[in-house]
Amino acid sequence: MKLAIVTAYPPSKVTLNEYAYHLVKNFRVNDKVKEIVLLTDKTKEAKDIRFSTPGCKITIKECWEFNSYKNIKTVVKAIDQINPDVVFFNLQFMKFGDKNIPAALGLLLPMFCKFKGIPTIVLLHNILEEVNLSKAGFASNIIIQKVYNFIGTVLTKFILKADLVAVTMKKYADILNQKYKGSKVRVVPHGTFEVHQTPTYNIHTGTKKVMAFGKFGTYKKVEMMIEAVEKIRRNSELDLEIIIAGTDNPNVPGYLAKVKEQYKHVPKLTFTGYVEEHKIEQLFTESAVVVFPYTSTTGSSGVLHQAGSYGKAVVMPNLGDLATLIDEEGYKGEFFDPKNVDSLANAIERIVSNDAHRVELGKANYKAATAFPMSRITEIYINEFEKLIHNKMMSKAEVSTTSII
Repeated sequence: MKLAIVTAYPPSKVTLNEYAYHLVKNFRVNDKVKEIVLLTDKTKEAKDIRFSTPGCKITIKECWEFNSYKNIKTVVKAIDQINPDVVFFNLQFMKFGDKNIPAALGLLLPMFCKFKGIPTIVLLHNILEEVNLSKAGFASNIIIQKVYNFIGTVLTKFILKADLVAVTMKKYADILNQKYKGSKVRVVPHGTFEVHQTPTYNIHTGTKKVMAFGKFGTYKKVEMMIEAVEKIRRNSELDLEIIIAGTDNPNVPGYLAKVKEQYKHVPKLTFTGYVEEHKIEQLFTESAVVVFPYTSTTGSSGVLHQAGSYGKAVVMPNLGDLATLIDEEGYKGEFFDPKNVDSLANAIERIVSNDAHRVELGKANYKAATAFPMSRITEIYINEFEKLIHNKMMSKAEVSTTSII
């Protein structure tokens, strides 16, 4: 099959680009996929399609831009040019922009593909019904929140015009099926990017690295984490380094620069900036613990799956989608009150001061992560693609038979 994927893709800084990389990495080695056409956002640097193993042909078509009003036209034109067997959308609500109109227009694309008769699957990483708009940086005013929710409901109805909408958590499917009757929604787990050989669980002696990874500034804030580690340093002899890995959330430009200035007096505080794909393994491997300094959640956590794949102990708030992942997929960690620095400090210290406990948590998370490797996830999607292609062929055959009669 010729598979078109509409997504951001490395070196793009637009959300979900890393997820797309690992989808492509696994789709390309499946014998049923003959060509992948990536319908991506435009970047100055070349797209990263370097892979160590043989695979199918990959074609790049840079046909959209973040916050562009023309995306719906340019993407549809690109799809017409390539004539794919199926189209796969790697989406969340702010995929095509952080401005209302461009973001909304981009989300109409699955409906246009369906109208054209192209088998279409949407992977929807979050649903607006489960997003805290204030904490996620979208809207703090109650009236504006109601407007967002109304618009979100309308857009969700358009997205659900696709042949199939996949979500990563059961509660998302339950909400969509209850609110939008008759929708074709399926739960497909997020999946683990890389399944590594069983980790050694050893870390370098001496300084222990306490790491947070992501896009920061909205519901992911690092001030409390920095202050928690400072508190541990004052009350113990533990030698800790703080690693803030990642970039600003697009809704809060300049956030990390302000934090860096605010805490410039703090020793052993490192801001890595954007982490390239080939450097992620080293980042996780060298860390003693991965911290999730979240006040809210907006979907299944890719970072938690990554931490698990490297056998890492984690510290996280027991709320929202993180709590769901614990229940549904078996992840374990130390928990903290997201409003209490002492609670976070205690949770981190329980791990970095006890290697046996750190290893125990790491093993549990590795087991959870390896249950759903990305190879298994892409196989699920390919099976769905084949069903849709078969249904399309049968429909054409029926139309042809009716015409002859």
